[in-house]
Amino acid sequence: MMDVRRSGDRFRGGDPATGGSAGIETLHAFSFGRFYDPDNLRFGPILACNEERLAPGAGFDEHPHSHTEIVTWVVEGELTHRDSASHATVVRAGDVQHLSSAAGVRHVERNDGEHPLTFIQMWLAPLRPGGDPSYTHVAGIADSTPYALPEAGAMLHVRRQSEGERTAVPDAAGVYVHVVRGRVRLAGEELRPGDSARITEAGGLELEALEPAETLLWELAAV
Repeated sequence: MMDVRRSGDRFRGGDPATGGSAGIETLHAFSFGRFYDPDNLRFGPILACNEERLAPGAGFDEHPHSHTEIVTWVVEGELTHRDSASHATVVRAGDVQHLSSAAGVRHVERNDGEHPLTFIQMWLAPLRPGGDPSYTHVAGIADSTPYALPEAGAMLHVRRQSEGERTAVPDAAGVYVHVVRGRVRLAGEELRPGDSARITEAGGLELEALEPAETLLWELAAV
């Protein structure tokens, strides 16, 4: 079964007029903060898939997290990250960042660059709460190298396809697909940037690029 969600249906946050911070726009794919939809709380371990757009100089001041696996994919620009576990990095397009907040951690996220920043941030629930925070930064991850997240029973696949190229969707209990750029076809549905698909009992599916495309796929052990 496949449930397609369109980009235009995402909840918009971050507007200063609604109490957000200046220079920040957020698009939420799941219930988040003051936006509550009881039928859209999560998909398997995935709790959030936020597209964050930060103007130069904008950012999120220090704030806490706990019992959440936070995975960030930069689309364009540079993301400055600092946390209470003494990690300080600049995350660029093509990098995967993973912050395991465990029993508790605080961090800062900013656009300290001269150009606009766009990143996709995904929150996943861990299989077991608690533990010590950890941080991983993988620079320039390759398409053929999935990023395993055993803490949440999940694996992230990055697909960069040329026009007409086909790639297999993982056979899994659940797959979450998010289109970063370009157009793709999946099970007869055309997906555009910001569109997503939630697939249960995925098997034998292919992702076809209708133009050069970049897609994030979460392979989930359970939904």
